[in-house]
Amino acid sequence: VQLVESGGGLVQVGDSLRLSCRMTGRSFNTCAFGWFRQTPGTERELVSSISWTGSTTWYEDSVKGRFSISRDNDKETVYLEMNDLKPEDAAVYYCAATFDYTMTNLKGAFDYWGQGTQVTVTS
Repeated sequence: VQLVESGGGLVQVGDSLRLSCRMTGRSFNTCAFGWFRQTPGTERELVSSISWTGSTTWYEDSVKGRFSISRDNDKETVYLEMNDLKPEDAAVYYCAATFDYTMTNLKGAFDYWGQGTQVTVTS
């Protein structure tokens, strides 16, 4: 299984970004996904997850109303739309997948990880 993220970059406060994560190597339709983020010296935190059907989503409180997770099973890609970005959103964002759960917000449930994409937010 390979996960490849893209879409990170340098933006200003209040801007938007859309992260993408394409999965290859196993059936995309049978796994749930999560987007994590990590800053230096901190633990990786789960910010959003989506079920294998896309019908159920979960968001960490600080991103509710600003971030939106979605998936396109035909393109085998999961997205994280990030709006109204704040300096505290700056981090390396990682896509992760699990085949053991149809939906989860448990950090330890994810087995496969991408390499990460950097999001920098300047004021």
